[in-house]
Formats: sequence, C-alpha cells, structure tokens
Amino acid sequence: MTQDCYYFVFCKDDLLLERCPDGTFTIPLGCLPPTETKPWTPMLNVTQIDGVSVKAYAIDTPVAGNARYEMCPLRQSYYKLDEKLYLTAGKCAELLYWDRNTRFCGVCGGPMKFHTNISKRCEHCGKEVWPQLATAVIVLIRRGADEALLARGRNFKSDFYGLIAGFVETGETLEQAVEREVKEETGLSITNIRYFDSQPWPYPSGLMVGFTADYAGGQLHLQHEELKTAGWFHRSKLPKLPEKLSIARRLIDHWIAEGE
Repeated sequence: MTQDCYYFVFCKDDLLLERCPDGTFTIPLGCLPPTETKPWTPMLNVTQIDGVSVKAYAIDTPVAGNARYEMCPLRQSYYKLDEKLYLTAGKCAELLYWDRNTRFCGVCGGPMKFHTNISKRCEHCGKEVWPQLATAVIVLIRRGADEALLARGRNFKSDFYGLIAGFVETGETLEQAVEREVKEETGLSITNIRYFDSQPWPYPSGLMVGFTADYAGGQLHLQHEELKTAGWFHRSKLPKLPEKLSIARRLIDHWIAEGE
C-alpha cells in the first residue's frame, strides 16, 4: 500500500500550496504527486514531518486555473504556512537548487548520483559531495540606550532599512566577520559582539547568523558599492523595517522590546 507523503512542488522560485476549506494553506499531502511528472523528473526524498515522508520536485510550468492550488513565492509562503512547513519548504528548495547545480563531478566530469538524501557520489571516481551553505553574519549595532544603526543596501528591492550584513570569508571566525563587515561597509568600530540567533535563508542556500554589538567609535563612511544610505535611528522614530520573516527584523524587534 502506497503511503501518503508531502509533496513540495516548485516552479522556479514559486511553491505549490493547497487551499484548505477554512481558507488557510498547506502543502499537498497524498499518495501521488499533485501534478503530472515525467519519468525523468528528479523526485527527491528530503526528510520527514511527524513521521510523514517529504518529497520535492520541480515543474516547468506553474499550476494555474485550479481552485484547489495556488503558486506562491517561497518568501511569501512564510505568511501562509505554519513554521514547520515553511522551514521544510526552504530545505526542499535548497536541495533542488543543489541538485540542479551538481549534475556532474567537479573532479572528473562523471555523472553524480544521490548516495544519501543529502549527499551525491560520482559514478566514475567516487568523489562524494554535500550541499554547501553560504554563511553570512548580520549585526544590530547599538549606540547608547536608544539608538541603532540601520542601513539600506543597494540590493534591497524595497525602501526598508535593515542591518549590516555580509558573507563569512575563509579563515575567519563569525565574530571576526562581523567586525570586518562593519568596518568595511561603515568605517565604524564596534565592541561587545554577542551571538543572538541563526536562521536558514534558502535564497538560494544561505545560513544567517545574527549578532548584537555596541558602537565603539568612528564616523560613518559608507561603502557605496554595498549601501545606499545608513544612519543612527532612535527607537521612537524608525524607518520602514524589514519583513517579519527575516532575522534582521527579529534583531530589531528584540532591541525595540528591550526599551519598553
């Protein structure tokens, strides 16, 4: 007897959601895929949710004109799915991205095949690979009791203000990465660097590590290749903030709550 499983179906960056009778959304659950698949469609066995298997695959054409289903950008699914399903959707998206980009061995060029759910092995030379994460740090910098440094990055698609962030380089600790990124992007010195929290960031395959720090000195000198603008903001007069799904917003909300 075929067991039911969750099917996380992606078309590019959009995720297939199923409408529930009460107006909420979930992930399709059943013994068969919710869309047509081809014999060559890669069907990934990803994990389990409460004992139910999770499968993921990609389709070329979005599902449309079906009252039962809706295509939703992965980021926006945060607001429609419960946290467990949203996090699993991110994991599925990362593995599908990794699968598309590791079809052939980087050593000998041979075909790569799944060895476990999260590893591949070359059929020719035996080289084994695992999904790689791009680790980034993000930091909320406090100045005194009521001010924090907020910035608008050049890659922001909206007019919100976020935090200083950047990728960790080879050979440095997370704390060193925080200190370097702040110095490079703002010219400021910081102290009291403290770990806050971390967050998977499957856009396409990142891990965000959050920190807080205190202003130690210096004048703002922006790295304009990275930042449009930045400044010190009082907690009582803040600009437009990042979306709730981001660790940047959690850091800012935590700082605001500290002053209440």
